[in-house]
Amino acid sequence: MMDETVRRWLIKAVEDIRTIEHEMKLPEGEVVTSAVCFHAQQAVEKLLKGFLVSRKVEFGRTYNLSLLVNLCAKQDEDFRDLDVGRLSFYGVEVRYPDEFYVPSFREAQVCSKIAADVKQFVLGRFGFKDDKEFTGR
Repeated sequence: MMDETVRRWLIKAVEDIRTIEHEMKLPEGEVVTSAVCFHAQQAVEKLLKGFLVSRKVEFGRTYNLSLLVNLCAKQDEDFRDLDVGRLSFYGVEVRYPDEFYVPSFREAQVCSKIAADVKQFVLGRFGFKDDKEFTGR
């Protein structure tokens, strides 16, 4: 049985990925690329933190995905090969008008794929093939 706190981290990550999937179904010119990239960063952050919580590893208040991957890799060497690209950039740079940046559609596609790949990888660490096994949807 999965710890409820871990389950909640994973559910929130899945919600971010579902947001990405809904957005990426739109015609290219209608996709809010900054939202896709931001939710990709958020999903990956929550997936990694969920794994760390499951291993009782402290990670503090960080949004740095490379740091989180390194912490995960100390628990499971396979995380060393996990590619999170430049997702950490999108956690801050696309959120506020002071740091105004609008990602391209291609960037949104790349971020979407990274989030989907990390989701598959991390859920596999828990023995899940997909999120329906713990979300019930």
